[in-house]
Amino acid sequence: MQKYELFKKVNKSVEDMDLVTARTYMEENFEALDENKHQLNRNARELLKFFAEKREKGEKPLTRQELSDLKSMNIYSTRFDVRGLKLLIKDKESLLMKKEALGYLNTDAKTLLAGMGAIEKG
Repeated sequence: MQKYELFKKVNKSVEDMDLVTARTYMEENFEALDENKHQLNRNARELLKFFAEKREKGEKPLTRQELSDLKSMNIYSTRFDVRGLKLLIKDKESLLMKKEALGYLNTDAKTLLAGMGAIEKG
């Protein structure tokens, strides 16, 4: 993909509020976009700045599998399916230790996981 097409697609994705697609383009082409951020519209530049700050802090974006696991945790917690939740969080300690993962959990999941000792109460 040429740079002109990339800028056009990122700007269009941000305008259409398709932030998942915009994020994918930005993560895959971060250097090219950062060097030529003047080609991006204002909202796309702000989004790029946000991802740059996260990158500087050393935070890595969550994978699709991790996001799917967090969504499942929310579903089990909302249904109060403690047994299913316990099975799901087995071997997911590293996911629950990530700060950005906690932002994707709903109140039910945070309460149940804190009660189980899987996350810190906060």
